[in-house]
Amino acid sequence: MYAQKRHRGILAVYTPAVEYLNRLIDPWLTEVLQAAPAVMITGARASGKTTTAMRHSASIVRLDKPAEAYPFEADPDAALRGRAEPILLDEWQACPGVLGAVKRAVDSERRPGRFILTGSVRSENDPTLWPGTGRLIRVAMHPLTVQEQLKRPPRFFMSRLLNGDPFDVQDDPPDLRDYAKIALTGGFPESIVLAGSIRDNWMLSYIEQMLAHDVPGNRSQEKLAEFFQAYALNSAGIVNDNTLLQAVGLDRRTAHSHTKLLTDIGVIAQLPAWSSNRLKRLARSPKRFVADTGLWAASVRADLNLVMNDGDLLGRLVDTFVTNQLRAEVSMDPLRPQLYHLRDRDGRHEVDLIADLGARGVVGLEIKANSAPKQRDARHLTWLRDQLGDRFKAGVLLHTGPTQVTLEDRIEAIPICTLWN
Repeated sequence: MYAQKRHRGILAVYTPAVEYLNRLIDPWLTEVLQAAPAVMITGARASGKTTTAMRHSASIVRLDKPAEAYPFEADPDAALRGRAEPILLDEWQACPGVLGAVKRAVDSERRPGRFILTGSVRSENDPTLWPGTGRLIRVAMHPLTVQEQLKRPPRFFMSRLLNGDPFDVQDDPPDLRDYAKIALTGGFPESIVLAGSIRDNWMLSYIEQMLAHDVPGNRSQEKLAEFFQAYALNSAGIVNDNTLLQAVGLDRRTAHSHTKLLTDIGVIAQLPAWSSNRLKRLARSPKRFVADTGLWAASVRADLNLVMNDGDLLGRLVDTFVTNQLRAEVSMDPLRPQLYHLRDRDGRHEVDLIADLGARGVVGLEIKANSAPKQRDARHLTWLRDQLGDRFKAGVLLHTGPTQVTLEDRIEAIPICTLWN
């Protein structure tokens, strides 16, 4: 993590400082380790899992280093004993037998703050591995949000909205070009301190190493790379499986396997379709996203000039960027909103994001690369409000302009930058 400065709402890079940027997950980790014996942090490589976990651990074992892994391969139960707790077991999937030892240690002495595990979620794909049910709390860690990069204290958009908290807009807010520049930078700690072609090369190397390191068995790296690029080109879209299959020339089973792998290693995500007994004929296809917009830009070879001259790419960039900012928040938000998308089968009504808060109701969010939203831009939110009645708590049109405007009853147009102000 590195310190940065801000100019006109965008992140200006300067010499890296030895300074930790607090993460949204930090307060949660402190709290959960005071109550639970074990926690697992998952997420994409280089998103900061190990750096953050080290701040909450008393001893560290890097299981991707053969010398450190050897005792755990030989006798994991003995290797765990006698270490200062919490013990960080980094890249646990390199030595999966350690999970059984953690289970036995927790069963024999169930006290809080014993183990932190970081790595992939590969255990879900292998029924022989212990999933940690009932003994381990798991959380996903995302690349840095802008809120984290600017060293702002954790504030959660959904909680602020439903609590009626004011949304302050900075004196010199970003414009559309600024937003695109912020989004193209991405949120990997290494990438935000690099610029220009160096950052581009880092991102391309990330993709190459990801494919080389995380492709199991005889899976084709070339086909997986083509699939990832096709997925990126459709980020923030509701594309059916057949479109992706035809673009890459894969059968359905292989495409599903690729999707599962890329989801497990944290580089793509899917938002499920929302359903309600009050609404009929809703589409069931998920909405697909690349989990970091810097990674998206590298995959589709997009730079600032290109996206500012291509409305489709610009829309996908802004939608993916805002969605990822919110995805990073929701698992930490005390309200625990679940994110979905909504689209009817005829395509007449579509809402970018549905935040379902259970008994508390539903919030609809639209994302627009538009600096002057009008009432007609909120027509899908208006439709959703009228369909859901009292269950509809708020509608938000997140836009690239500088001001907050009331568009309709319970529907506000709010600048994107309020996510980190």
